[in-house]
Parts: sequence; C-alpha cells; structure tokens
Amino acid sequence: MAANPLSMRHATSIAWFRRDLRLSDHVALARAASESERVVCAFVLDPEFLRGPRVGAPIVSFFFDALAELRVALRERGSDLALLEGDFGTELRGLARRTGATGLCYNLDYEPDALSRDARVEEALRADGIEVRSFVDHTYFGARETLKADGTPYTVFTPYKRRWLERRELDPRPPLESAALASRKFAPADAIGTSLDIPQPEAYGHARSAKFPRGGERLARRTLEAFVATSLAAYAQRRNDPAADGTSHLSPHLRAGTIGIRTCVQAAVDARRAAGASAAGSIDTWLGELIWREFYHHILANFPHVAHDPFVPQAKRLRYRESKDDWQAWCDARTGYPIVDAAMVQLNTTGWMHNRLRMIVASFLTKDLLLDYRLGERYFEQHLADGDLAANNGGWQWSASTGTDAAPYFRVFNPVLQSRKFDPDGTFIRRMLPQLARLDGMAVHAPWMLPPLEAEALGFRLGRDYPEPIVDHAEARLRAIAFFAPVLGKSKP
Repeated sequence: MAANPLSMRHATSIAWFRRDLRLSDHVALARAASESERVVCAFVLDPEFLRGPRVGAPIVSFFFDALAELRVALRERGSDLALLEGDFGTELRGLARRTGATGLCYNLDYEPDALSRDARVEEALRADGIEVRSFVDHTYFGARETLKADGTPYTVFTPYKRRWLERRELDPRPPLESAALASRKFAPADAIGTSLDIPQPEAYGHARSAKFPRGGERLARRTLEAFVATSLAAYAQRRNDPAADGTSHLSPHLRAGTIGIRTCVQAAVDARRAAGASAAGSIDTWLGELIWREFYHHILANFPHVAHDPFVPQAKRLRYRESKDDWQAWCDARTGYPIVDAAMVQLNTTGWMHNRLRMIVASFLTKDLLLDYRLGERYFEQHLADGDLAANNGGWQWSASTGTDAAPYFRVFNPVLQSRKFDPDGTFIRRMLPQLARLDGMAVHAPWMLPPLEAEALGFRLGRDYPEPIVDHAEARLRAIAFFAPVLGKSKP
C-alpha cells in the first residue's frame, strides 16, 4: 500500500551513511524511508582522518570498495550516493539546502571522537531547522539496553552474555527490509547535484594490495552464506587453527557495516534451529563471538576512557619498557619465534590476522617484551582491514591484563606451546615463513632447538636464515610476573 504523503514527517530526508555501507538491514535508512517522501543517501569523506595515524591502507581500501558498490546499487535504482568531503556539518548543511531536506537519520557510533563529531553535526543542522535522529544499528542492542538490574553496566563477559541472550529472547530484532522499503523513495540522481567520484586509496597516501580483504555488501552476503554452508558446523573445532579457513572472515564487513549485525545473528539463530546436536555447539560458539563484539562496544560506550587509558585504574601505574629494537623486531616479524613472526607476516601482507594469533602476538609484546599495549593496539589499527576501536582495544587490554574481564597478569602465553597446539604440523608457519620450509618436527616451532648436525645437513643457519630469539621466554615470563604483580595483585602464578 502506498504511503500517504500527508503522513510523512518530511518531504526529503538525508540518510547519513558512516560505518554502515549497505542498503539492506539498515535502521537509519529504514526510518528515513518510512517517514519521508524522498531519501538522499550521503557519505562524507574526512581527509584528516583518512591521512591520519589511526587508519592504514587495508581499511581505507575496504571502505572505498564498499562505497563504490553502494554507489552502483543506488545508481541501479535511479539514484546516486552524495559523496562529500570536508567538514561534516558544513557539507551536510549544504546538501540539505540543495535538496530541500528537513530531516537527517544516522546510525550511532560509540567511539568517543565519533560521538563528539556527531554532537557538532547535530547542533549545526538543528540550527537550520533540520530534525536529526540517531539509531542503534552497529550493535544489536544499544549500550544502555543491556545493563544490570541496578542500572549499571556489566564489566564481566559471562553475565553480560547471559543478559544479552535473555533480552534477545524477549526482544528479537530480525533483519530489516530497508532496501525494499527505500527502493521507491531514493531521490533521483539529478536531484542530488554535484557528487565526488569514489577516490583511490593513493589519493590519501595509501597503497593498494590484491591481498587485502575486499569490501562490498554483495561480497559480505556471499561470505556469510559460504561460512554458514561450509564452516559453521565445525567452527568450534577449527576456529583456533590458523592454517584452516575455519573463521567467518566477516569482521571487516561488520567493521564497515557492509553486513548488519542482525543479519549475522539471524543466520546463527536459523542455523541453530536447523542443526543437529553435533553442530549446535559450534553455532553457539560463533554466536558467543558476536556477543563478545557487542560486549566490547558496551564497554567502550559506558567506559570511554578505555580509548586511551587502561580499564583497570591501577594499571596506569605500570611503567613499560622502552626498546626501539624490540618494537621494530615485533613489527617486522623478526622476533625469532616462528608463530609470532608468521602472524606478523600475515598481518603486514594481507591486512588481516587470525584471532588466535592476535592473542599470541599481543601476549608476546606486552608480557615477553613488556612494551605498552597501546603501541600494538595502534599498529593493529593501522594494518587491519577490520580495525575497530572497541574490539581491538578490548582484545589488547585483555591480553595485557589491563582490561575488563582480562586474562590474569600471570597468564603469559608460551609462544612455542601455542604454536605446537594450534599449528601442530607447522603448516601455517611454513606458509608465511618459507625460509623455515625445510624444518620439521619441533624445529619449525623453535628453530634454535635444531641439532647442529641436522641444521648443517639442511643448509640452515640460525641468525642467517632466520633470527635468533630476541628474548628467552622462560626468563621473560618471570620478569613479566615480577613487573605486573606489585601493581595488579598478589596472586600466585
């Protein structure tokens, strides 16, 4: 049934896209379409951010891929993406004046800088009489919707997860048919006016690579469908194996919003309903990982100081080591520990790193080397296509024992044992470090343990073909415990 124009709140509204680069399952787009006769879709490029220290080539390339596909999808519907560049408030006010828009809808972003930006934009647009409204979309529930009974935020994951699951049972949020709802409301291309071309990453100082993850809503949907069909049933068994392709690879899509969180949750719920007992555990495990993502956004929104300081107040007293040599060795995959170096090669060349490996390299940096977790956090932001402040910060603070519900300070991952457990045949190591392809057995995990005669027969020389370890793990573990114990507690390892 056609909507009655007299019932519309606005003749024209702007749907301001940010980290939600899709047409389907999009709350702000759905609301704009349901309350307006015409919808203008807009995205504002921020040159300072794109050239700044918080993003790198993988995430910029991914976003530009997604923007290009979003534009194609709108043009197929006779419309276009109003691609702008510059000050957000100025650009959106100008667009509103050109198109006659009196409303603007956008989806919330809990990053502190984004909240400050959005407050400035709202003030600027409301000064022009434009109604501005925001909606929960990047997370399944809003940050104030999953609180304890006393109204305070959770700081431990397990009770948060229990509360999240209980709320979903009472308040399920299926994917929205926003594309269909908006299909007849999109403003015609000639009504939008001048719009920028989709830029290339090089325009902002970033080099592209064919190895980086690619973005776009259609690819996101295919990725989800392939994961559900081929990997979800064995997810719990394969997710910690970096050599296997057992994870969803949806994290960059969730970061850029080329797929909605409600779409992913619904996929898990549907798969769980159809699955046999053998697959149910794996599906629940994957849903649990989606809830971890929600938890870290819940933490960032309710404790915004984590964006720059430890969650645990006393952890601010920690005085980390400063070693340019150790830091550079970690960045350059020259630590002498194959599983650490292989993980860093994967990150540096592909813009992605397996989740188990993220924990291993984070533990190595913060515990074995005693370097500040914020160094690693920022490095990941610059090199990951899924660099998300909430999840990235949460993971690093967990590993560094400074965060909410974190690993205890005396938990120091042994990189050799982690390697043998999760890459037992050394398949991943050899894939990333071909200089170790000749090594077998224990040697591929710890080349310094290769007997001299075997090394000579293989033509392998430690220090020439592969670095010697920059630290002795056994000694480093004791040093880490002595470093953290006076500040973070007296617990025994």
